[in-house]
Parts: sequence; C-alpha cells; structure tokens
Amino acid sequence: MTIRDITNSIEEIAPLHLAEDFDNVGLLIGNYNTEVTGVLVTLDTLENIVDEAIEKKCNLIVSFHPIIFAGLKKLNGKNYVERVVLKAIKNDIAIYAMHTALDNSIVGVNAKICDVLGLKNKEILIHKKGIIKKLTTYVPLKEAENLRKALFNVGAGSLGNYDNCSFNTNGFGTYKGNEKSNPTKGIKGKDHSEEETLISVLFEKNKENDILNALFRNHSYEEVAYEIVTLDNTHQQIGMGMVGELENEMTEKDFLLFLKETMKTECIRHSKLLGKNIKKVAVLGGSGSFAINNAIRSNADIYITSDIKYHEFYKAENKLIIADIGHYESEQFTKNLLVEYLTKKFLNFAVILSDKKTNPIYYI
Repeated sequence: MTIRDITNSIEEIAPLHLAEDFDNVGLLIGNYNTEVTGVLVTLDTLENIVDEAIEKKCNLIVSFHPIIFAGLKKLNGKNYVERVVLKAIKNDIAIYAMHTALDNSIVGVNAKICDVLGLKNKEILIHKKGIIKKLTTYVPLKEAENLRKALFNVGAGSLGNYDNCSFNTNGFGTYKGNEKSNPTKGIKGKDHSEEETLISVLFEKNKENDILNALFRNHSYEEVAYEIVTLDNTHQQIGMGMVGELENEMTEKDFLLFLKETMKTECIRHSKLLGKNIKKVAVLGGSGSFAINNAIRSNADIYITSDIKYHEFYKAENKLIIADIGHYESEQFTKNLLVEYLTKKFLNFAVILSDKKTNPIYYI
C-alpha cells in the first residue's frame, strides 16, 4: 500500500481541484511511492501529532488543515511550523492535507456537521463557480457519433443527475489548406466544403486534459477547430456550506442548548434571539462570516459557523440567528469522517484517529 493509494482514495471524495485558490493542499511532505505502515488522521499537524505518529508507527499523517500554508523561506525550527516540518522529514513521515477541497465536497466537512445535528434535505449553501467549462468543436458528420462517445467516456457531458449530455447542430464548414497542409478531407490549395456537426459539451475543469486528448485522438482533421470557455454556471454538488432541516422544530433556546451539547463546545456566541422556532439550519465549518448573506438568502432560521467578528453579528439584521460555536468545534468531526471513510476503503489496514486535541483556544 503506497501513499498514492491512500491519497487517490481521499481524492475520490475531496478532489484537489475543488480547493480554493489561496489554499495549499495535497502531499505537503513525502513521496507518493512510499509504502505506508499506518495512517494517523488529525485536524491539525502539530509537533505532538508527529510524536504520536512515531509512537503508533504511522508514516503518513492525513491532516485536514495544511501545516504549510504560506511559503517557507527557511527551516531553522524557529516556529511551530518549521519544527513540525523538520521533525516529519527527520522521521520519514509524510503529511497530506485536503482542507478546502473537503470543504467544497458534498460529502465533506459540512455534510458531517449536518449528520451530527440530524439535518435532513441537505443542499449546498454556496455553489462554487468557475468549476464548469464548455467545449465546442466541429467534426465531419459521419464521425460525430464516435467523437461524442469518446468525449462521454472521459467525463464530458455529465450534468447533475444526467450523463451523455450534448448539443449538436449540423451545417457546412469551409477551409483551404496551404502547400504545407495535409488535409484528410479535400485537396490542399483548393477550397473545400464539408458537412459537419457542431458538438457542444460541458465538463468539470479537472477533466480538460483528458477531454482534449480524446478530442484529438478521435478527430480526423489535421487541424482541429475547437474552443473552451469557463462558465459561471454552478455545480449542484460542489460548494461551501450546507442547508438542512430539523426533523422537528425546536425553540431557539432549546436548539442552542442542543447545539452546545452536540457540538461539544463550551461557549456559543450568538446574535439576538428572534422569538421564533428553529427549523431550517445553515452550517459552514471554519471561518464563515463571508457566507452570512447566503445563509439569509437561504431562509435559514440559524447560521452555525465560527470566527465571527463583533460588527459581523449585526449582519443578522433580525432575519436569522448567527451562532459562532468556535473554529475547532465546527470542524472537529472531520477527522472522524476521514477515519470512517478510509477504514471502509482499506480493510485490515491501520487507520488511526489521533487522540490529541489540537484546539489552540481555551475557556475559563
């Protein structure tokens, strides 16, 4: 079992292309071809986590948060990040992180929060943009069916609950090859008109190389005419945060007490109570102030997240309750999600849940 085997499996639920541009995800330390002796799963990678990995004979740490976030210019051990990296390298321990790739997954961080809270009818809160592209190409009429199938086979044309989606229009294409050309249709130096089919398909941006390879392999023209554009369309199953519903309504105070107990937090900071029952709940693990307006537009009764600043509580505008349960508390069940997933994928292999609490915040 190699590191690549483990990470390929993780990327089935948290493809790295889903990560935000600012993030640093993937294999941060180590070699993908290394044989794995054991996997330690944690929320954060600190020095005591590396010590735990050494003690438990795990040479791969799967961490939600990336220990290397900003660029490292020196490795002198002068701060906790440098010390973790040095200790991991010295002890041949690899570190892998998926962070916002798992945040944007429909079965990731926020889905786990919804499951813990018992929410039903889950939907994405903020759909990720820039993830869908469109290919338009032109192919001789008799070759259109074969090309469509080739594109579908590498993932083009998948749209929500539908596969093999395309738009096709028949027409005539014209061209004239110069003396250096080698046309498969027509004669170089002479004008040629060919009955063609315009094929248009959507695809996720990470599949672009495979789709272009399929296009060139299955198109007979020497020069293939095509265009690719990035769309503002959103993907139904990719994005930050989730909205769900409680099976039974609860009063605001009862729900906040339930939330405090269920999410194992010692403190909930919240905006003004509105005197109405809680039914629809929006959640976003980690720092979620940027999604307050999205939660309001979703008609949620309460928005659960963390790292809300003083003035940001005013943004509730008496339209919902903002509940800040703490950053660590909002993401704490993520490592359980990963352990459960990897244990099912790799039976009889050591996948260990770290027993170290990495929350840097304490309450009195």
